[in-house]
Amino acid sequence: MSHLEVWAPDGLPEVRPGDDLAGLVLGACDLRDGDVVSVTSKVVSKAEGRTRGGDREEAIDEESLRVLARRGPTRIVRHRLGLTMAAAGVDASNVDPGTIVLLPLDPDASARSLRRELLARGGVNVAVVVTDTAGRAWREGQTDIAIGAAGLRVAEDFAGRTDGYGNQLAVTLPAVADELAGAAELVQGKLGGRPVAVVRGRRDLVLPPGEDGPGATSLVRPEGADLFGWGAREAVVRALAGDDDDRVPFGARSSPEELAAALVRLPDPNDPTAVAAVRFAHGWLPADARGDSDCDGSPTTT
Repeated sequence: MSHLEVWAPDGLPEVRPGDDLAGLVLGACDLRDGDVVSVTSKVVSKAEGRTRGGDREEAIDEESLRVLARRGPTRIVRHRLGLTMAAAGVDASNVDPGTIVLLPLDPDASARSLRRELLARGGVNVAVVVTDTAGRAWREGQTDIAIGAAGLRVAEDFAGRTDGYGNQLAVTLPAVADELAGAAELVQGKLGGRPVAVVRGRRDLVLPPGEDGPGATSLVRPEGADLFGWGAREAVVRALAGDDDDRVPFGARSSPEELAAALVRLPDPNDPTAVAAVRFAHGWLPADARGDSDCDGSPTTT
């Protein structure tokens, strides 16, 4: 029988810049080896002094690498950490009026530091997950995900293994760090003032002391590897504009067959503007004097 325990202590004080987060966790939680300690990014940011006054929109600009999609006042951006999220994680809730909170500078480093302190001062080997709330494509609502992790196998790779029916698994990769973050959020709540939670029952995911693992950064797809590098409206405009700086989010160059299949769907296959936009979106450069050329500039034909 598999068994999981998750709880969040009450009574933690308001965290201020410079506060001893490890001391607060040890004072509130009876930790054991193999536990996973989940801490919200907001409380980590508060302890690290990542709160400030000022304009929220300006802070979003500063924290963003680029805007993926915009719908009215809502901006979905690629954060400087590589995360895709609304408003770059800049938050104005659960803080003093007129104050905003930015995500930690390096959530994986924050998790590593807290894990080391818990081991040194509490004598317990635990994993640490730093969480934040995010929406999901195609789904209503939000859930917590891991944006930082230390001492944890953040994903379980089942590729190549066989299920109970003899079928070989191909791409099964449970993001257990995100699952642990979601479990922790169930007991923390959004308004309960419980920024720390403990998950017990998955010590098989906790790494030995001194091994921090790849961190939550390893769960972030690199730019261009995601199938949805631009919002639907933005992709149309970017492809028509044809700016070289916009190429990477469209992903790797398609095969000639894919490009040809897309071109034949155009209402007018001879429309040079439409052809150029389709070629751009599929990673192909415009034809030059030598014939068609691919993204590396070498002549090819379709």
